[in-house]
Amino acid sequence: MRGELGGRRHARCGTGWTTISLGEAGTWLSGGTPSTVNEVFWGGEIPWISGASMKNFRIVDSDRRVTELGARQGSRLVEQGAVLFVVRGMSLKSEFRVGVTQRRVAFGQDCKAIVPGDGIDATYLALAIQARTAHILTLVEETSHGTGRLDTARLQQLRIPLPPLREQQRIVAAYAAFERRIGALERVQLKTQVTERSWSMTGLTEAWKTETVLLGECLAELSTGWSPVCEPRQPGADEWGVLKLSAVTSGRFVADEAKALPSAVGARPALEIRPGDVLMARANGVKDLVGVACVVREVRRKLMLPDLMFRLTADSAVLQPEFLGLVLTSSEVRRQINDAMRGSSGQHKISQRDVRDLLIPRVALREQHRVIAGKREFERRLNALAGQVAKLRTIQLAVVEDLLADRVELLPPERAYASLG
Repeated sequence: MRGELGGRRHARCGTGWTTISLGEAGTWLSGGTPSTVNEVFWGGEIPWISGASMKNFRIVDSDRRVTELGARQGSRLVEQGAVLFVVRGMSLKSEFRVGVTQRRVAFGQDCKAIVPGDGIDATYLALAIQARTAHILTLVEETSHGTGRLDTARLQQLRIPLPPLREQQRIVAAYAAFERRIGALERVQLKTQVTERSWSMTGLTEAWKTETVLLGECLAELSTGWSPVCEPRQPGADEWGVLKLSAVTSGRFVADEAKALPSAVGARPALEIRPGDVLMARANGVKDLVGVACVVREVRRKLMLPDLMFRLTADSAVLQPEFLGLVLTSSEVRRQINDAMRGSSGQHKISQRDVRDLLIPRVALREQHRVIAGKREFERRLNALAGQVAKLRTIQLAVVEDLLADRVELLPPERAYASLG
């Protein structure tokens, strides 16, 4: 069975294949977080990796960086070639994040590191651990705060296959062959995204040269939601839930970012999110996230609007929701929101009046439809590219698992890829 790599004798044991526990794979290290109130610890040149920021197999950078002093007095440093993995956090409810450092980094307490021992390739070790993801997720325990946690002692008992170093490197080479093709597709994705942004910016620039109108005159409804105390989990298929602010602040609608409404609390059906709604963050501790908006195209039933969001329902006689969503991303609207924003460093906000008073370009419906069609064509291309990348990732994982389980011959990497058809 795929993924059960440590429980059987390898066919190649006679040629040097064996199994080891993760505890034997190298030196284990724990991380930490420097004091966030001490400015001399932060803003340096060393990436600080947390469970939230570790999203790539190749660990290169992070949105937070520490100084040398911060790394040594509150965190943990590892050099290039260490294996990092998440052992605590919400992400463990659905995924297991593991990767290999490509440079010197520091890391937090939500992660563990293994510095591989002699004769163990770091990328091979990370792949062998990643191949046990399904089993590792069964080991996740829930803390009192509702987050996931992996027990170090149980992880260290996990067994992985260990071929000779040369065969480890050939498995890594097969993995890298896929990475090259995936990387090429991702570069096309990036180029398409840049082209889309340029196209959208040009179209909006032209639109702003026309007559402007108050947004409030183009809305059928503008409302705020409700945020009762919820359970820290996603709602079930037939349960009511309340959106989190993070469902919007990425600039795209993420329906999975929701909390379950307790059964004892009555739902408010009038606040249910509907396709065609434009959702906007009305308050946030980060100024740049106030006013971020997105269009809802598809949504599951029984998700309610929270009180930190506005729902903008466009008057379809003069304004299409998708065109409104595009206009709200423009630099001119951003400037108006920044001018209207109030609050302290702890919470910045805008009001319903601020939103109604936003000036937007008055554009004929025919032109709005043309712009929307162009944007959807870009999205179609990007979705097709994303599908190709996802398919390659799936095949890559299957091939690596087969190689680790000794089910296929170790072909040269280009042949290993070509053999898939």
